[in-house]
Amino acid sequence: MTVHVLIPVFNRLAMTRNVVANLRHQQVDEALRIIVVDDGSTDGTAEFLASLDDVVVLTGNGNLWWGGAIDLGLRRTFETAVDQDWVVFVNNDTELPPDFIQRLLDAARKYAPAAVGSVVRDIQPPHQLISVGPRIDVNRFRVTDVGSGGLGDRISEVLEVDALSGRGVIFPVSALRAAGGMRPRWLPQYLADYELSLRIRAHGWRLLVAVDATVYSHSEFGSAFRPRGLRNRYFSVRSPTYLPAQLAFWWQARRPTGRLTLLPQLAWHFLKQRFGQKQQLGA
Repeated sequence: MTVHVLIPVFNRLAMTRNVVANLRHQQVDEALRIIVVDDGSTDGTAEFLASLDDVVVLTGNGNLWWGGAIDLGLRRTFETAVDQDWVVFVNNDTELPPDFIQRLLDAARKYAPAAVGSVVRDIQPPHQLISVGPRIDVNRFRVTDVGSGGLGDRISEVLEVDALSGRGVIFPVSALRAAGGMRPRWLPQYLADYELSLRIRAHGWRLLVAVDATVYSHSEFGSAFRPRGLRNRYFSVRSPTYLPAQLAFWWQARRPTGRLTLLPQLAWHFLKQRFGQKQQLGA
């Protein structure tokens, strides 16, 4: 069987060099196939990737974003992969220990049928915990982290979560096919990974995080985009509150009966947030 590793990149050449080196040093008991989706980099990334004979390179026009890049990688993967294969998503701004993929693979096999994510820790010592996985409150439109209070003395190998992050996660190919892959038109960037995992769970796979599988990243890995005005806040792909993505995600997160009132409730939620922010600014 084969583990297909998908990495979406746009510039940040040094990070791409590093993550490819990390993957080349993985100690894993299955064949590893590295697929990098370069969405129009202009910093020498394309030239670097062209020099690699052990990496499959796919290219975009600069408008793929994360969801579109993963979608392109999955469509290529599905052409040759069998259902017993695996797909791993990683980002190029992460540091991967040599046993990272093997730990994900071991957990996915042991707890099958399951998709398995990883713990995110700060790349800087003492490697503080950043994220474990989300808990989703559909009534309050709120996503919190299972690890917000730390892992404490937990001895369990895996933790059940409500969704999985694309920063380091393994999926059975059969699960991705059953879910229908990505939805890049609605979810080009933010929430695309969470929404995909919700559909995978709906098709019968558990969503787990392997406590001993860790990716290292910078603590400010979230969005740095600060939208100005309602148009940019809700209709810019760069915004974490991009409205089409919000609608698609919360639609999938809710039960069918709860979807009937989604639009007015989401609008009211955003209005309350907006009004609260104005009050704070005026205080």
